[in-house]
Amino acid sequence: MNNLYNYQNIIYVVILLCFCTALTVYVFPNNNRFKYDYNQGEPWDYETLYAPFSFPIEKDEKSLLVEREYVSESAPRYFKIDQTVEDNVFNKWSTRINSKRNDSIDLNELRSLNNKIKNIISTIYDIGYLEMPVDIKESHPVLVEYDTEVIAYTYGDLYKPANVEELLNGRMDGIGVNIFDNNELLSSLLELITPNLIYDRELTDLAIKEELNKVLSTRGVVSEGARIIAQGEIVEGEKLQVLNTLNNTYKSQTWTESQYAWKLSGYIILVGMAYTMLILFLWRYRKSIFENFRKVFFIFFNILMVIVLTAAVVTIDVQYIYVVPVCILPLILKAFFDARLGLFSHVIAIFILSFIVPNSDEYLFLQMMAGIVTILSNNEIYKRANLFLTVAQIIGIYFLSYFAFYAINQGGVVGWEWSRLAYFMLCGLAMLFVWPLIYIFEKIFGLVSDVSLLELSDTNSKLLKQLSNKAPGTFHHSLNVANIAETVANEIGANAMLVRVGALYHDIGKMSNPTYFTENQGSGINPHNDLDPVDSARIIIDHTLNGIEIARKYNLPDRIIDFIRTHHGNSLVYYFYVKAKEENPDIAKDNFRYPGPKPFSQETAILMIADSVEAASKSIQNPTSIKIDALVNKIIEGQVDSGQFLNANITFKQIETIKAVIKKKLASIYHLRIEYPE
Repeated sequence: MNNLYNYQNIIYVVILLCFCTALTVYVFPNNNRFKYDYNQGEPWDYETLYAPFSFPIEKDEKSLLVEREYVSESAPRYFKIDQTVEDNVFNKWSTRINSKRNDSIDLNELRSLNNKIKNIISTIYDIGYLEMPVDIKESHPVLVEYDTEVIAYTYGDLYKPANVEELLNGRMDGIGVNIFDNNELLSSLLELITPNLIYDRELTDLAIKEELNKVLSTRGVVSEGARIIAQGEIVEGEKLQVLNTLNNTYKSQTWTESQYAWKLSGYIILVGMAYTMLILFLWRYRKSIFENFRKVFFIFFNILMVIVLTAAVVTIDVQYIYVVPVCILPLILKAFFDARLGLFSHVIAIFILSFIVPNSDEYLFLQMMAGIVTILSNNEIYKRANLFLTVAQIIGIYFLSYFAFYAINQGGVVGWEWSRLAYFMLCGLAMLFVWPLIYIFEKIFGLVSDVSLLELSDTNSKLLKQLSNKAPGTFHHSLNVANIAETVANEIGANAMLVRVGALYHDIGKMSNPTYFTENQGSGINPHNDLDPVDSARIIIDHTLNGIEIARKYNLPDRIIDFIRTHHGNSLVYYFYVKAKEENPDIAKDNFRYPGPKPFSQETAILMIADSVEAASKSIQNPTSIKIDALVNKIIEGQVDSGQFLNANITFKQIETIKAVIKKKLASIYHLRIEYPE
């Protein structure tokens, strides 16, 4: 259990790494896509493309539509024939002719007429008679179903009403002179002849469907390794169709369970490697953040937020990909941590996003440039002008990069997509949402940004007003320390705003017993004269503990409370220790030592120095530059010798710079003025 406790932070980080990797891979959209973007009539901007596998070439939609229409129109039409019609018609004719029989009619002539009429009827019905015409060409193939066979004709072979009348007119001439005149005979036959062909629409539609199913959607095959298109060639004609086929093949590609498992493993490895690099960066260069799981979780949460949002946009409509404010990630991390961590996290995020966005090379360049501009922009985003300036710079980089890519790809700037520029503008507007996001994150994760520090630096806040009313000397001392510490922080590159706010609140614990501190003793009465040195030391030491309690009561951030805890380190309350030692040489030092901890950052070390020097400078009689220099050197060297800065990442060179800045600052405070005559 002790081992688990000692390594609990590492265990949490590993669990977070696995969770983020799994969630990232899970939200990836369908990645069975062609990784190249191209447009008809434009040059191929990528390297020469070879077929990754063999695939058939799809016919373009227009060609396929024409072919299907041709098949549909040229498919044979089916007709059913009623073979009883011929006998029925002839029987009706026989009945009618028999009614004409009398002694004046020659039987041979009647028999001859019957035979001729029977031949005519047989001629018509042998092929078939269709009364209702079908809208097809005369040369169109037709199939006539008999009882045991199907015979093929052309549509022109079938008898229609006009053909029948023409046939009868050609054969009627003089065949029934003694029985019927031609007109009577023709009208009688036209009245008796009925159609024996019926258009079989159901069978015809089925046959057309079968023929359409035989139409291939592909033509030819591209062999694996065959060159598809070379760099610089124009995307058109056959090359365009082959590219479209390959693109559609990727979209429709189905994976076996084994293939899918390998693909998933590959993504997990790559995404896991990216997140691991971020963890190693924190472990190597940001140890304090790595050891604080809440901060590590906050960093990964922001990266996941950008990735999930981008993946959702790609799934919905990929054309809106540049509306996603990816650069909000380095902006937020820079506000809470530092620029280097913000840029590194941004690089990790866009590397992962390159797996899911189209045209990834252009996307990587644009987002990388925009991220660098975000990092190089002014750090003070709590100033409205700075944030708007940063957003304007990012939009400018997007515009310029898009212009360059379009000029390279198109060889000109005519006809570019104005909608893309509108997307860049929307992205910039979305980045202004960083202000409410920072506020929300501060409340959820308990972090502090420069925006909150600016609010806390307001001397009209409730807590600082109480300090100025209850302990005016301490309040004035805090203001002086804040000014000195802020100047020092600017010189050595520390967080000036953080130091200033920490300095304003570092002595709020003195409000509990304000008169026991010399800066608040305006009447000249010192209550320590009536106390034992040990008790006096305890009151002085307790102001740090009281300050922590007051800070927590007023919900001050932990980063500000750190200044209250560390501004005396574990130093001695030297005055009362010496006084107690005069009475009891064996007195224990620990009774006069602050509980600590020692300063553990540049900012807390700066406050310790500025607080000690400013307080001690009040005791200088007739201050001169020599006295000020000696005092500053003595106090800072004493703090160095007592090991107060061992945990702070501050160098000897920076300490010398601090000395010089403080000497100059105190000299300007205590400079002599000319004496004006009364």
